[in-house]
Amino acid sequence: MEAEASLRGKNRTTCSTDMTEYVQHMVKEHNEDYKAMARDEKNYYQDTPKQIKRKVELYKRCHPEEYAAFIASLQSRKSS
Repeated sequence: MEAEASLRGKNRTTCSTDMTEYVQHMVKEHNEDYKAMARDEKNYYQDTPKQIKRKVELYKRCHPEEYAAFIASLQSRKSS
């Protein structure tokens, strides 16, 4: 029973598909400029720069491989 309890101890947070698309759009359009992200017309919930930064960091934690691939694809597009 103790072994089961220790296995469940890890909190697996997930990101919704909507939030993933939102973060990808913001990063694609504005890179790391969170103030510009806050002024973006796709910022439907009127998130502050700090709230957007937290969402980007959550996305990085939830899907590190997907985020790395996304950034790599952005960099390859810029170099082309």
